Amino acid sequence: MNSNQVRLGIAPIGWTNDDLPDLGKENTFEQCISEMALAGFTGSEVGNKYPKDPAVLKEYLAVRGLTICNQWFSSFLVSKPLREVEAEFRAQLAFLKALGADVIGPSEQTRSSQGADVPVFSGKAVFSREEFKLLTGGMNHLGRIAADEGLKLCYHHHMGTGVQTMEETDRFLDATDPDYVHLLYDSGHFQFAGEDPAAALKRYLPRVGHVHLKDIRKDVYAVVTGQDLPFLDAVRMGVFTVPGDGYIDFPSIFTILEQGSYTGWMVVEAEQDPAKANPFVYALKARKYIREQTGI
Repeated sequence: MNSNQVRLGIAPIGWTNDDLPDLGKENTFEQCISEMALAGFTGSEVGNKYPKDPAVLKEYLAVRGLTICNQWFSSFLVSKPLREVEAEFRAQLAFLKALGADVIGPSEQTRSSQGADVPVFSGKAVFSREEFKLLTGGMNHLGRIAADEGLKLCYHHHMGTGVQTMEETDRFLDATDPDYVHLLYDSGHFQFAGEDPAAALKRYLPRVGHVHLKDIRKDVYAVVTGQDLPFLDAVRMGVFTVPGDGYIDFPSIFTILEQGSYTGWMVVEAEQDPAKANPFVYALKARKYIREQTGI
């Protein structure tokens, strides 16, 4: 890969988990970003322990050679008035723009089973035709706003939500404007959903604006799917890990990105219990694997 086209980041979720605050509660913000930099990454996404003042955050990051590349945005376009979602979206855009970020990554959370104590598969959100129109129309609207501010809206397909499978992703992308709505491709979520992540990337590459690299432990996944467990239970059990530590075909994923001249961020995002999977050790493991596979 060309290091002038592809930059490497890592998400803080391996150190401290926003959805499960007890995971990594002992890890500080400064420890997190220092270990990111020491492991060889140059980008970070935003965690709940990060300073809310962009000037303060930039100072902490700059001394470590880090920049912010993206931040999750919980959208409720299906269940809230558009003007309310837009106001929250604009506020987050202003924060990210002040940090010099490239991407904002919304995911529709209406009726999501992601953070609920319900089975992630059988309890997932399913949208009616009318609800899907609210979602796609709203994302087109937010995408134009993001573009006007110089950022790219990259929609995050996600387990437990109304855009989880490739069929749902097809519907979403077909109904949104490719000039304003891009895809945040996540290898782990497609694999978790029972899809082939390499095939998904090949299909969606022209729309991919941001990449999350996470792997899956096959033995844990078998238990989760066999018992139809909640998503956060799966996280606690260690279903996710860093690239090269599970069974996803990352060599094919990297080849597709390289041959398709992907330009943007690749971000390691592997939520685990840091008491069981030392985040610095796993960050080093991920960085070494990516270097071996891609040359960057």
